[in-house]
Amino acid sequence: MTLSTDPYALVVDDDAMILMHASDIVEEAGFRCLEASTGDEAVEVLKKHGGSITLLFTDVEMPGSMNGFALARHVATHWHDVEIVVASGRMSPADGDMPHKATFIPKPFSADLVHNHLREKLPDGKKPEPLEQAV
Repeated sequence: MTLSTDPYALVVDDDAMILMHASDIVEEAGFRCLEASTGDEAVEVLKKHGGSITLLFTDVEMPGSMNGFALARHVATHWHDVEIVVASGRMSPADGDMPHKATFIPKPFSADLVHNHLREKLPDGKKPEPLEQAV
């Protein structure tokens, strides 16, 4: 399966309701979404579709061999062009937890918070049309 050239986001969270909510917010921002419920599953999605994915939006606490911080570091090392947003309601990053290009937002998050963050942090060439427009 080859993905279109439209910007894709990979949203990762082990809580199905939060995954659905986060995916809806990212889709409203103009991305097409791929989803994963663990860091390991996210890496498999990236191996298949990494060239089409421009944004990783991940939770921190997840089952499997890597949490969201480890996933962010892995993605920064292997997929340099993917922008990274890490979110958590219970943990804050310590020094060295996240790659320098990643950013952190607290949970619970609103659509406005996520959209404003993406508008501010994403390079112009990676912003879908809805994010390019002023709100």
